[in-house]
Amino acid sequence: MTRLRLAANGKTLRIVVLPCALILLVILWMCARRGGSQITVPMDFQGVSPKSAVQGIPGGYEIVDTGQAMCYNDRAEIAAPDPGQPFYGQDAQFAGTPPIYILSGDEKTVLDNVTNLTWMRGPNTTLTSPIKSDKKTYREAQAWPATVNAMNYGGFSDWRLPTIKELYSLMNFKGTDLSGSFGGRDTSVLTPFIDTAYFNFGYGQPGIFGGERIIDSQYASSNVYAVNSAAWPGTLVFGLNLADGRIKGYGLSMPGGVEKTFFVQLVRGRTDYGFNSFTDNGDGTVTDASTRLMWCKTDSGAGMTWPDALAWAQSKNRENYLGHSDWRVPNAKELHGLVDYANAPDYNGRPAIDTTFFTCTGITNENGIADYPYYWTSTTHAKYLTSTTTTGEWAVYIPFGRALGYMFNGLGGGCHGGFMAWVDIHGAGCQRSDPKTGPPYPFATTRTLTKNGVKYTGYSFGPQGDALRGLNFVRLVRNAGAAAPSR
Repeated sequence: MTRLRLAANGKTLRIVVLPCALILLVILWMCARRGGSQITVPMDFQGVSPKSAVQGIPGGYEIVDTGQAMCYNDRAEIAAPDPGQPFYGQDAQFAGTPPIYILSGDEKTVLDNVTNLTWMRGPNTTLTSPIKSDKKTYREAQAWPATVNAMNYGGFSDWRLPTIKELYSLMNFKGTDLSGSFGGRDTSVLTPFIDTAYFNFGYGQPGIFGGERIIDSQYASSNVYAVNSAAWPGTLVFGLNLADGRIKGYGLSMPGGVEKTFFVQLVRGRTDYGFNSFTDNGDGTVTDASTRLMWCKTDSGAGMTWPDALAWAQSKNRENYLGHSDWRVPNAKELHGLVDYANAPDYNGRPAIDTTFFTCTGITNENGIADYPYYWTSTTHAKYLTSTTTTGEWAVYIPFGRALGYMFNGLGGGCHGGFMAWVDIHGAGCQRSDPKTGPPYPFATTRTLTKNGVKYTGYSFGPQGDALRGLNFVRLVRNAGAAAPSR
């Protein structure tokens, strides 16, 4: 046996390997130092498990970096701002842990050596780019692991539907949102929200019989939304759209009663990814031992624009808030790591977070009812402009209360019946995006209603009439024990 002691990304790694695997592990280390660690494992090495090279604390899980490398103002790409300047503190300015993808020798599976999850390379067993016929209803999706396991696909028989947190680990914010900004058919100029060097991906196929939209590339998870059916009839399943970069709760039927279909990317391996281990430090902070992140127990207490959110974090650092001066607005994956899918306002009256450790400021939403806020992330939701440029007018947020949309409320029979109203269309814990500037929004539809003599105004936009706010709340984060490294 050979013992190695290597340092990568500032960490000391102790690895025990067989001599025949020594070269492989050195390659892994060199890739990690470059920050992008992606290799193919020959068939001869498939029995070697190099996961110890990136193993975190026992029982912990690594939040994979978003991959966002560009900085933006509220309109376009910009050079990275310096501390104290407007727009400083955004996603691209902090280095996270990139995935280390390892393609199996038979090219059927991909191991992420950071999360220790193994994925099917695509949502089919043919290794071809997925198309509409590969999609499955949710009932078919639930049955599919048994079929794949019976095949011993890739040499494994423990495939399963991924949780939404597992699925979101694949999200790559180098992707560009095409919704509303791309009118063509040539998808080769687009960048999806997944690494296509390792995973087989396909956009929706418009123009065929029963044609799709190009953005119809929704991947199903095992998470069903905990919701009161009286508030929104029908089951919602959380899915990840890797064409437009969003998590949404999807209804299981389409207009006309046809069952909705999804791509299904099966996973295997550890079953504790995304589990938190919180400790209330008694000083206004909460540490998650699983992710090694420290959070503010309370939020900003008021909504603000995205530029103001970044500036607010800087102001808190100047005052050494809660004894620390390295707070930041969390990126999309960090904030998503806080979501507790066991909670929802219309299920148990709680925000989608562990309320034993965290508080969320109550708000009154566009529908005139008690709710919880949307929360900004530091991640820009870049929109397609050309094949080489993007716009930066929108940023990612996660609703810890209802994710409102203005559409048929389903109360008249079927999920698309009833009358137009604000409904929790995508579910607490989804991930959408808002304009970085505040309202009003002339491109959206203004909706007003009056309850008990009080007038409420909202702005709906998009196919499901997403409620745009632009004035979202903030929950600050820092690395527990050390500042996040800058890029």
